[in-house]
Amino acid sequence: MARPFRFGVNLMSPAPADEWRVKCRRAEELGYDVILAPDHLGMPAPFPALVAAAEATERPRLGTFVLNAGFWNPALLAREVATTDALTGGRLELGLGTGYVQAEHETAGLPWGSPGERVDHLRRTVEELERLLDSQGRQPQPVQKRVPLLIGANGDRMLRLTAEYADIAAFTGARTRDGGVLEPIAAEELDERVALYRKSAAGRAEPAELNLLVQIVTVTDDPGAAIQPWLSHIPHLTERQVLELPVVLVGTLDDIVERVLAQRDRFGFSYLTVLEPNMEAFAPVIARLRET
Repeated sequence: MARPFRFGVNLMSPAPADEWRVKCRRAEELGYDVILAPDHLGMPAPFPALVAAAEATERPRLGTFVLNAGFWNPALLAREVATTDALTGGRLELGLGTGYVQAEHETAGLPWGSPGERVDHLRRTVEELERLLDSQGRQPQPVQKRVPLLIGANGDRMLRLTAEYADIAAFTGARTRDGGVLEPIAAEELDERVALYRKSAAGRAEPAELNLLVQIVTVTDDPGAAIQPWLSHIPHLTERQVLELPVVLVGTLDDIVERVLAQRDRFGFSYLTVLEPNMEAFAPVIARLRET
């Protein structure tokens, strides 16, 4: 039986306290299950942003989507996780990734390293967090017995790491180009990525929840016109190829709902995350899917 849907929104724009709380309450009103904060320079600091979101809302869970592991010392991160989980009443979900923007690490005066070194650091961070958060008598302590762990991945080693540790496997639906630009991948390549993950996760006692980060959402009767502003950013793809990308949901409300259901059947994606600019546009899709 298909896993029930969950929907998250990644709030990326800094705002004063009152505006931030209004934005979080609006996400709750629209039916989002998870309010998320990214971990990029120039965007809100994730943990205080989530504590403020918890104060403004009652139902949604709160998550990082995703922390750049290279920004964090594991011992200090464990303190942040435990404190934030306590202050949000046990609503925290911890999202981790390697980071993909070299310029941010350089600006912060932090080492960038090779792809292999970044994956190694993420593995050490995950292993140390599990040890520290499970230590009896260590203060502060999280409220939850286990803070759910989400790992964002696309590469082979990252998918195997995700299969080993993550409660939520988050697929970027993209590869990273030079300069930290995300290049979306076609459905056939995503099939192969999901298949590798499933093979690596075959021995799990409990299956993980599968997440997809949706990049573009537009409810429209003219998808061709709606996608035009994006074509220059993906010049190697035709209009039709862009509209067929798994991370693109453009079309009528009925078409998008049908597409989301089909992608859950095909890939197993039951947890969808949209970006803040798409929060309002995706809300009718949430409402319709709640009825199915």
